[in-house]
Amino acid sequence: MNAHTPRHPSLYEVNARVLLRRLARERGRRLTLDEIPESWLAQLARCGFSWIYLMGAWETGEAGRRVSGSNEEWLRGYRDVLPDLREEDICGSPFAVCGYSLHPDLGEPEALVQFRKRLHRVGLLLMLDLVPNHTAPDHPWVRDHPDYYVRDTDGNLAHGRDPHSGGWPDTLQLDYANPALAEAMTAEMQKIAGQCDGLRCDMAMLVLPEVFHRTWGREMEPFWPGAIENVRREHPDFVFMAEVYWDLEWTLQEQGFDYTYDKRLYDRLRNGTARPVRDHLRADSEYQDKSVRFLENHDEDRAAAVFSPEQHRAAAILAFLSRGLRFFHEGQFSGRQKKTSVHLCREPEEPVDPAIEEFYRRLVACLRLPAFQDGKWRFLDCNPAWEGNPSHDGYIAFAWEHEGRRYIVTVNYAPDRGQCYVPLPWRDLAGKTVRLRDLISPARYDRDGEALLSPGLFLDIPGWGRHVFEVAGEEG
Repeated sequence: MNAHTPRHPSLYEVNARVLLRRLARERGRRLTLDEIPESWLAQLARCGFSWIYLMGAWETGEAGRRVSGSNEEWLRGYRDVLPDLREEDICGSPFAVCGYSLHPDLGEPEALVQFRKRLHRVGLLLMLDLVPNHTAPDHPWVRDHPDYYVRDTDGNLAHGRDPHSGGWPDTLQLDYANPALAEAMTAEMQKIAGQCDGLRCDMAMLVLPEVFHRTWGREMEPFWPGAIENVRREHPDFVFMAEVYWDLEWTLQEQGFDYTYDKRLYDRLRNGTARPVRDHLRADSEYQDKSVRFLENHDEDRAAAVFSPEQHRAAAILAFLSRGLRFFHEGQFSGRQKKTSVHLCREPEEPVDPAIEEFYRRLVACLRLPAFQDGKWRFLDCNPAWEGNPSHDGYIAFAWEHEGRRYIVTVNYAPDRGQCYVPLPWRDLAGKTVRLRDLISPARYDRDGEALLSPGLFLDIPGWGRHVFEVAGEEG
C-alpha cells in the first residue's frame, strides 16, 4: 500500500461480530467479511480515517462461550442492555482467543486476506488484536504445551488476571517466566503480521517484567523489545498500539510501541477541569505524538452517556484536534448511549442523535485538513481578560499550521461563561485585517492583526463553548 499515512492519523473501531450480525438482519441472511459493502469502506476512507480496527476477528472456542453464558453477574449485565436477550446473542469474549485464524462466523480464512486488500484499495489500513497475557481454555497450547501456563497453588492452570483483579474465568494465564512461551508468542505475532498492518496489544503492560512479577511473583525477561524488533525485521512499517494503564505509557513507548492509550487524558476530560487537561497537553512532544486519544472504546462507557451534550462536544474538540492518534468507536458519531458487552454479538436499537451526528460531521471534516494531520502544533497562552477575572483558567487553546494554512482551537472547558485573551503566534499578521472563520459553527469575524498579537484574540463564550478558527490575513 503506497498511500500516505498522516503523522496524526485517525482510527475507527468496529466490532466485527456485531457489524456482521446487524448487516445480516438487514439482508435477511448470514454474511461474511466478503460481503461488507464497498460503500461502507469507501465512506470511512472519505471521512479521513487511516485505520480500521476490526475488533473480534479471531477464533474463539466453545469453552469461553460457555463461561460467558453461565456467569450470573455477566448475564445480569447483558440483560440490562438487551432485555430480550437470546442465547444466540452470547458469542463469548473476543479476548478469549483459541487461535489467530479468522473466526468461522466471519468467513473462511481467505476472507480476511481479501478484506485487507479491499481496505488497501480505498486507502485504509487494517489493525487487529493481539492478546498476549492469556488464552481461551481450549487453546491448543493447553493440550500441547501446558508448561506455557501459570499454575495456581493447587496445581491447576490459573485464570488470566491483572494485579488488581480476581481473574477472568474464561481465560488461562500465560507464563512469561518460560522462555519457550515468549518464543512461541513471538512466532504468533509474526504470523499475524502477515495478515494485517498493525496490532492493538490488549493489556500490554501485563507482560512487563515488573507487572508480571507483581501479579505472579515470577521473574521474566523483557518481552516487547525483542518481539517487536523480530516482527519489524520482516515488516518494517508494521504498527504496534498498546492498551496500557497505570502510568506505564512511556515505558511501552520506550520498548518500541508506536502508540499507547491515553487513559489519563480521558480521565481528566471526564473530570471536567481545564487545568489538568492543559497540563497534560503540555507533555513531551514525542509522548504526545504517540498518544491514542479517545472518548470511548469497547472498554469505556459511551461518551454520550458519560458527558453532558455540551461537555461532550468540548471534550471531543480537545481530544481529537490534539496531536497523536485519534481513536473513534462505532456508534460514537450517532450518539449511542448503551455500552454493549464484548461477550455479545447483538447491540440494542438506539435512535440517532442528529445534533451529535452533525457535530461529528463537522469535526471529521476538520480532521481531513492537512494541517490537522501533518501540521505543526503549538500551545497558546490564555491570559486574563481583566484584572480580578479568573475565568481565563478555564480556557485551553492551541494552533495548527501547515503550508501557509493556519488554525486555532479554543475551548472554554468549564461549566460557566468565561473570558480571556489568546495572543496569536504569527507576527506577519501585523498590519492586516484577519478573517476568522469557525469550522464548527457559522461564526465569522474580521479582526485587526495587530490587536490579535497583543493583547490577543478576545474570547467571551459560555461554559463548554469552543471554536475551531481558520485564520486568514488580508492586507489592510
